[in-house]
Amino acid sequence: MDIGMKIKRLRVLCQLTQEELANRCELTKGYISQIENDLTSPSIATLIDILSALGTNLKDFFNEEMEEKIVFKENDYIEKDYESHTINWLVPNSQKNEMEPILVELQEASKTSLDMPHEGQEFGYVLEGKIKIHIGTRTYIASKGETFYFVSDKNHYIENINQGISKIIWVSSPPNF
Repeated sequence: MDIGMKIKRLRVLCQLTQEELANRCELTKGYISQIENDLTSPSIATLIDILSALGTNLKDFFNEEMEEKIVFKENDYIEKDYESHTINWLVPNSQKNEMEPILVELQEASKTSLDMPHEGQEFGYVLEGKIKIHIGTRTYIASKGETFYFVSDKNHYIENINQGISKIIWVSSPPNF
């Protein structure tokens, strides 16, 4: 079995660049490239992390007939910490799907990175707190239990205006996070 080629095939299927996969696994782009070109072999722990980011596991990876994963548990999520917020990819392999759901946790008085206009639509549900949604030159307020929905054709980002943490389920279609 050509492990490197199979990892590359899964990565491409998930529409991830080597750098995006590396970031989700806390590895370097060069190391992912070396694995894909069979210049090095990952440890079992590293292979498990890579496969998790690609939405699979060791058993399914080495099984020639891969069954698509339907249910994801908390330990399947991929978490990325930024200075002001945390993102959890709730469906690790969602880049190959029509939608990409994430859980965003914003610290007090913080905001997400500016997202440039792109094709698609976005939906969000505020689990906790109060946020301001910036879309182009307009702003909108949403609180716990409220939702938002917009076409992604303008610059946009979310700002936490809550005293404390705000949590949002945010879905992009097509995948963009």
